[in-house]
Formats: sequence, structure tokens, C-alpha cells
Amino acid sequence: MYQIKFGTDGWRGIIAAEFNVDNVRRVAQGTALYIKSHHPDNLNVVLGHDCRFAGELFAETVAQVMCANGIKVKLAKGFVSTPMISLGAVKFGASLGIIITASHNPPAYSGYKLKAHYGGPSSPAVIDMVEQLIPNTIEEKLNSIEELISNGMITYVNLEDLYIDEVKQKFDLKAIKNSGLKFGYDAMYGAGQNVMKKLFPEAFLLHCEYNPSFYNQAPEPIHKNLAEFSAAIKERGDIDCGLVTDGDADRIGLYNKKGEFVDSHHIILLLIHYMYKYKGMNGKVITTFSATSKITDLAKAYGLDIEITKIGFKYICEKMVTENVLVGGEESGGIAIKGFIPERDGIWIGLTLWEFMAKTGKSLDELINEVYDVVGGFAMGRIDLHITEDIKQNVLAKCKSGSYRTFGSYTIEKVEDLDGFKFHLGNNEWVMIRASGTEPVLRVYSESSTIHKAEAILTACKNEILN
Repeated sequence: MYQIKFGTDGWRGIIAAEFNVDNVRRVAQGTALYIKSHHPDNLNVVLGHDCRFAGELFAETVAQVMCANGIKVKLAKGFVSTPMISLGAVKFGASLGIIITASHNPPAYSGYKLKAHYGGPSSPAVIDMVEQLIPNTIEEKLNSIEELISNGMITYVNLEDLYIDEVKQKFDLKAIKNSGLKFGYDAMYGAGQNVMKKLFPEAFLLHCEYNPSFYNQAPEPIHKNLAEFSAAIKERGDIDCGLVTDGDADRIGLYNKKGEFVDSHHIILLLIHYMYKYKGMNGKVITTFSATSKITDLAKAYGLDIEITKIGFKYICEKMVTENVLVGGEESGGIAIKGFIPERDGIWIGLTLWEFMAKTGKSLDELINEVYDVVGGFAMGRIDLHITEDIKQNVLAKCKSGSYRTFGSYTIEKVEDLDGFKFHLGNNEWVMIRASGTEPVLRVYSESSTIHKAEAILTACKNEILN
């Protein structure tokens, strides 16, 4: 029997292989058993799916299992983003939110995410309990969707309009639209497309069509996947900022006026700068182990508490639920801010930065230079090594045993192992090795003063570990 395991952000698998109707029924049954035992007075869930193939089928399968367990379902009609499910869980007072999505994974994948009643990722403890309750088979008789709608167990809800209303309440859209700035948006064929078409029909919109194959491109908002958007910004010459979101619209990518990629490290710094320096807001800054050390430097410069967590937004969310957190963000583009649900949201963060530009009349580069004036310039590098499991395990074993002393000409001065292995090389430079929690990939990260130096560190590390 296939063992269903949740990674850093949900359970994922290849569609029609391990991610099939039978296994979706199993994980839904485990979820239902958890709800009945831990939320017996609130047998309600909010449920939806993103743009991936068979999303509606899998979502309806989950709905049928929930209803068989006496749990009522508020079901999104059509595709929705992960933040819409999280917001819906809060607004409708659900015990859990569930979304069928594989986020940024390649198009062959689908996935299953659980969202807590407070509107963010379920805690690792809850995920563990759900995993333990997943049965090997499902015996319950499942009624048809039509029957469940007619008897009131399933109710369709419009989460898209709910989300748009929240945006209109929280952002000065008039200031953004009247700023004279021009914006672009690349949905990567993902679930943010309809919202942005409604909010900013005048923007330059790319890949805002329904395409479950994602045109054979993993909808991850990193520069190597966004050549067409970058080129369009360069060619047009009139786009002041380009926003990108991933398959379920909870991760962000960003471009400046020159079509140059602005990574999440810089975005987190910009948010701290805007919210503290311009808006007079306070709170703790939380980031993950793979993020730039400049975040710590900026937090300290502004007198803000800083905490570093393991990789995975769920660890940030845990803190945001119980503490006063200003900004919480991770290297992979998942970022949340004070004043909204404790959920990463690519559109929400993008609009925050557009509002920052509109209110100040400054370009993205000018605002980044303001941050550099405080902490200095820097650059980050990252490569994903698609290697065999044997090679991956061999590299990790060497990391654990302390076998690596140098990477080329770079001498290792100190090692941290909070989540992966971060090798400090002196001169505020480091390289980090970590196995992905959701894909068969070994990720390597680096930081230095320039992109050329960061890439040189990556090359030296790659040559060492693969030889």
C-alpha cells in the first residue's frame, strides 16, 4: 500500500500514478477522522482546487468523503488560489481548508494542502495526526455530488469575489491606478489569473489563460522559468514593475523596469523597510534558514526582533498565529505580512509593493537602494541538482560527517545544520546544501556581495559534491 506522506507543504504525487482517486479518498478520510476527533463541534470545511488537470475530480472526491463522515463542505466553483481557501476558512469559520494543488511543481503533479481555521498552513503536529489516521482502504459508500448538493451537505461558494472584496478593503487601489505607473503580471497559467484580470485589466497580462499543462513548464516563479515575461518587459520599455505568481498564487516573483529579476530576499527587505520606516508598524521578523543574512541586519538596524526557522512556511505561520509578526518570509517566494491572514500570498505581497511604489513615487530600484543604504548590497545564487537518489544520499552523508573542508578555493569556517547544511566561508559569504522536501532534488544556495561571486561559489560547491 502506497504510504501518503506530507512534505514541507502538503502531499504531492504524479497524477494517475500515486496521486489517484483511491489515494485521494484515503487522505481525505484521514483528514475527516482528524476533524471529527478534534473539531467535533465544527464539522465544516472549505474546499477547492487550482488549475491542474483533474482538479475538479479530486476536489469532488474529497467532498464526497467529507460528507460521508457528516462533514459539510463549502466548495469553490472553478479554480481558486491557495490564499483564497485560507481566507475562506476564516470567513466561513471552517475547521479546515483543503485545496487540491501541487503549487509550483511540474504539471504532471497534483497535491493536497491543509489550511487551519486561522487561515494559514496547518501545523506540523496536525499534519502528523492526519498522516497517522490515513487508512489503507475506504469502505464508506459515497453519494453523488448532485445528491450532496440537494441535501445541503455541499454548498458552492464564490471565494474569488470574497478575496477581491478583501483586496479592495485593504489596498489603496485608486492610488496604484492613478500613480502613472504601468504594471505587468504573469500568472504562469496559474490560479491568480482571474483575480488580476478583474483588478487590473489595464495591466500587461501574460499567461492568464486556462492551461492545465502550464505549457509544459513548472509554474515556479524563478527567473529561468520566466524568460518570456522578462523579454516582454525589456521590449516594451513601459512596465515599471512586473509581478509573477506560481501555480496556486501563494508565491511571488518580481521584475524591475529593466526586466531584471528581483528575488524574494530583496522583497522581504523591501517589505520590512516599507512597513517599519514608512508606515510606522512594528513586530517581529521571521525568515527561514536559506534566506539572506541581510534580513537579520535590517531587523537589527530597525530594532526589530528576528527569528530564523526551518524551511517551510508552516514554521513561520506557527509564529504568526501566536506572536506579533511584521513580516514572515522564505527564500522560495512565500511571504506574509501583518494585517492579513498568516498565509503566504503572491498577489497580496505584489500589491503591497505596487502600493509602496505608488505612494512614494519611487521606482523599485530606488527603493532597493534605500535598503542597501542601511545594510549594503548583496546577491544570492541557487541551483537545483536533479541527481540520483544514491548520489543525493552520499552528498548528505558527507555533509553530516563533516567530510567537506573546502569547496574549490573556498575554505569552510563554520557549519550550521538547522535545516540542511550551511557552510560559512568568511567575508559574509556562505553556501548551503539541502534536499527538497517535495521533489527529488538537491538544492544549493549561496550568498555573496555580487551575483558573479555567488555563482562562482555555487560552481565550486557543485564541482566538489558531484566529483
